Amino acid sequence: MAERVNPLATGRPVYLVDGRRTPFLRARGVPGPFHAADLAFQAARTLLYQQPFTPDQFDQVILGCVMPGADEANIARIVALRLGCGEKTPAWTVQRNCASGLQALDSAAQEIASGRSDLVLAGGVEAMSHAPLLFSEAMARWLGRFNQSRGAAAKLRSALAFRPTLLQPVVALLRGLTDPVVGLNMGQTAEVLAHRFAISREHMDGFALRSHQRLAAAQDEGHLDEIEPVYDFNGGHYAADDGLRRDTTMEKLARLKPVFDKPFGKITAGNSAQITDGAAWLVLASENAVERHGLGVLGRVRDSQWAGVDPRQMGLGPVHAMAPIMTRNGLDSTDINYWEINEAFAAQVQACLSAWADADYCRQELGLAQAFAPIDEQRLNIDGGGISLGHPVGASGARIVLHLANTLKRTGARRGLASLCIGGGQGGAMLIEGVD
Repeated sequence: MAERVNPLATGRPVYLVDGRRTPFLRARGVPGPFHAADLAFQAARTLLYQQPFTPDQFDQVILGCVMPGADEANIARIVALRLGCGEKTPAWTVQRNCASGLQALDSAAQEIASGRSDLVLAGGVEAMSHAPLLFSEAMARWLGRFNQSRGAAAKLRSALAFRPTLLQPVVALLRGLTDPVVGLNMGQTAEVLAHRFAISREHMDGFALRSHQRLAAAQDEGHLDEIEPVYDFNGGHYAADDGLRRDTTMEKLARLKPVFDKPFGKITAGNSAQITDGAAWLVLASENAVERHGLGVLGRVRDSQWAGVDPRQMGLGPVHAMAPIMTRNGLDSTDINYWEINEAFAAQVQACLSAWADADYCRQELGLAQAFAPIDEQRLNIDGGGISLGHPVGASGARIVLHLANTLKRTGARRGLASLCIGGGQGGAMLIEGVD
C-alpha cells in the first residue's frame, strides 16, 4: 500500500464543535412529510440558535445530497439562505453516493486545515421517499414528436402512435441503487460478498437483530440526544428514529424472503438498511475560531481517506479506506475505542470484519505484511445502525461521525473510526479523537 500524505496532520487542527440531526423516518411507500431542504433546515435551526456566533459568520456551508428535488438545485445554498447565513456566505452541494455526508465533512475539514476557512457548517440530507417517478425515454421521444407535429393531420398521426405502455414509470430510486457499469443493484453486491466470505443467513439475521436491540437500548438510555425533533406543516411531531422494530426476533427475520437473488439468496429486507429520510449537520472550526467564539469541542478530525474497489464488491470499501488511516497513524484495531461502519447490509459489514482480519486479503488486496487484529463487535455500532435506524444515503456519513463524536465525549474515550461503503465501488473513512 503506497504511503500517502495526511493534510489533516500537517495543516491546522480541525475541531468538531457541535451537531444535530433529525430523526430518521422510514419511507412507507408514499412521499414522506418532509422534502430534503425542510429536513436540513429543521436539523440546523436549533443547532445554530445554540451557538455564540450568528449564522452569517460561517465561511462556508457544505451539504451532501444524492437526490435533491427538482426545486432544490444546489440544495446547500437554499438551506444556507433559509438559515440566515447571508448572501455573502458561499454554499455548495457534494455527491459521493452513500458517503455524501462524509464527503461534506471531509471537504470542510480540508478547507479549515488549509487555512481557507475557520468556521464551516457541513452535513448531509436525503429524502428518499421523495425520489421521483420518471417517464421512459420512449415516452419522452413520443411526447417530443407530438409537440413538434404541425397541423391536425400530423398531430393525429403522432397521437395514434401512442401506446399505454409508454406510461409505465421509471422508478428513480431503483435506478439510482443499481450500478450501471456492472449491472448489479446494491443488494446483489451484498450477495456477492455473502458468497465470497461464506456468511450464513443466520449470521446476517443475528447481526440485524442486534442492531435493533442496540438502537432500542440507546433510546431507552438517552444516548441519542443529538436528535432534534421536527414538525411537519400539519402539526405532526417526530422525535425518534421510527425504523426501530422492538419486537424483532430471529424467528420473524427468518421468515422474510430473499429480495435480490430469488429464491436462493440470503439478503432480505430484514438484514438490509431501510429506505429513510433524514438530515445531519456538524459545525467544524479551526483553533482560532474555537478561541475567538469560546466554543465547546466534541472532538478533533485527525485523518480521512477515500478508496476505490471493484463495484461488484463495493461493500468492502470501508476496509480499503480504513487501512491507510491505520497504517499512517501506526494503529491497530485495539487502539480504536469505538467504530462506526455504516450498515448498508449485514453481510456487507460482516464481510468487512472478515477481510480486515484475514492475512491473505490484507496481503493480496491491501499490500500489508499482516492482517489487523479483529474488530471487537462490542465496540462496533454500539447504538445501532442503518439496519435499525435507516440509511438516508446523503446523510448517513454525517450521522455516523456525529454519533461517534458524541460517543467519545460521553464515554471519555480517545479514538473513533467512522466508515462507509459507497455505491459504484468506493469507501470512505474518518478518524476522530476525543478532546478534553
